[in-house]
Parts: sequence; C-alpha cells; structure tokens
Amino acid sequence: MQPRRQFVTISYDWLYNQSLRFDEHPLEDLLGTDVAAAQFEEYEYRTRDGRTRIDVLEFTRRTQGAGVTLYPLGLSAGATLGIRASVENLPTIRIAFDGPDALDSYTLTDARAYDVAAGVHVADRSAGWGLGSVAFAAAGLGRMRSSLGDGRRYFAEAGGALRSGPVGVELAVKFAWNHLDAPVDHGFLTVPITIRGTVSF
Repeated sequence: MQPRRQFVTISYDWLYNQSLRFDEHPLEDLLGTDVAAAQFEEYEYRTRDGRTRIDVLEFTRRTQGAGVTLYPLGLSAGATLGIRASVENLPTIRIAFDGPDALDSYTLTDARAYDVAAGVHVADRSAGWGLGSVAFAAAGLGRMRSSLGDGRRYFAEAGGALRSGPVGVELAVKFAWNHLDAPVDHGFLTVPITIRGTVSF
C-alpha cells in the first residue's frame, strides 16, 4: 500500500543560532581593520593594532520562525521538488567599541528574514500513521527587515524529518550570509540549528 501524497507542509520553527567567523564579519567590516580574539580579557575581541577593544554585549541564540513548503509534484516515496517560504527572527546583536575608530557601538534589533528556497526532498514514508522519514537539501535567497534598514541574504539548508501520518518533527541546519548597507557596508554569517513541528496534507 502506497502512502498518500502530501502537497503542503506547515511548520513552526525553534532556532538556536550560532555565529561563524564573527571577527571577520561583521567586526572587521565595521571597523575596516583586522580583528583578533582577546584571550583572558574582560572583552571578547580587539583590533590587531591594539587600539580598539570590542565587547559583544548580546548575541541572541534562541529565536523563532514559521514556514510553508509546497511539493508541486506531491511527496510520497522517492525524490520530489520542494519550494519553501519562511519567516524567521534573526539574532539581536549589540556590540560596544572602545577606541579611536569611527563607531562607538553597533545595535541590530528586530531583524527578520523572509526567505524562499527550492530543493530536493527524498521521502521514505509509510502508509497511514506508520513512521516514515524525509531528507532534504535546498538553497535560496531572502530579504531582511531590521532596525538598521533592509538587507539581503543567501543561504543553503539541509536536514531531515520523522513523520507519522500528517504530523512530524524536523531537524535542519542553515548556513546564511546576511548583508546590510548601514551603518557601513557589512555582513554576518548565521548558522541556526532548527527544530520544526510540522503538519502536512
């Protein structure tokens, strides 16, 4: 007996954000000079010339989001196309600079990403309420809205899910490059590990 085809998955997302290469992006972008991690100091980073101390006051780890995935050809067993639209809150970032450089502080609050991705979903689902699985890999782009203005982002994501009938739990990892023009041209990398509660039909 073949599992019934599903065409839509709705998810609520819990994200745990990791930063990646934070010294280069956004710190070196913001200051325009090389930055290194500080060892055994009250602050996290400093410029390599020692003139500026950098204290990361806040980097929010836990955020939330939601999304909808469409399967134009249906998802049953085997590979199919998936198109996902999602919205997620990005980390709040607050940084203090102590030195002669132009910036005194950096604050990114209320940042939200609106993403669209396309990818391949491979299902091994069971009929009825039997336990099945789905794996996927996707890439996409998005827009950011934030206290510093609008920006853009690019990302790749992969993960898998366990599903029983219409309900499931999904685990995903996304590598995202986020770009903003204010207060200076800069970017930062985020790597959210996401758990999603899903309903499919």
